[in-house]
Amino acid sequence: MTSLDKRFHEYFESIDRAGDDRCYLCRRTPAEVKAFFGFAEDGTPLDAERYGIEDVVLYKLDIMSYKGSRPICAVCQLNFETIFLAGDHHVLHRVMSEVEHERDRLWSDSDEPEETPDEENESTEEGSRSKAEE
Repeated sequence: MTSLDKRFHEYFESIDRAGDDRCYLCRRTPAEVKAFFGFAEDGTPLDAERYGIEDVVLYKLDIMSYKGSRPICAVCQLNFETIFLAGDHHVLHRVMSEVEHERDRLWSDSDEPEETPDEENESTEEGSRSKAEE
């Protein structure tokens, strides 16, 4: 099997798993990812002369990965790499938990900021320390 055949197989297997050609996380299409980076759908730069990048062309494999269990775009990959390099895995897990379990709190109309579960635990711990110090 040639490299090109292998890429087509990866692409179609990933699309079969995901259902369509979009990033699993942000739902961007390959064309939208290219536009995000300043490229036309054919992969050529939109402002090539302005930025001096006439020789740069994005290819499909530069903007979407189809090798994992779901398609992932380059924008999401870069965002996750930033989180991982910053060592913020715990914050990512907390945000995912909030999105899954605390939708009403996150999207409430209230202008009053509510305490997150972590803040409530910290307040309780601080109160316990203050009483112990007395």
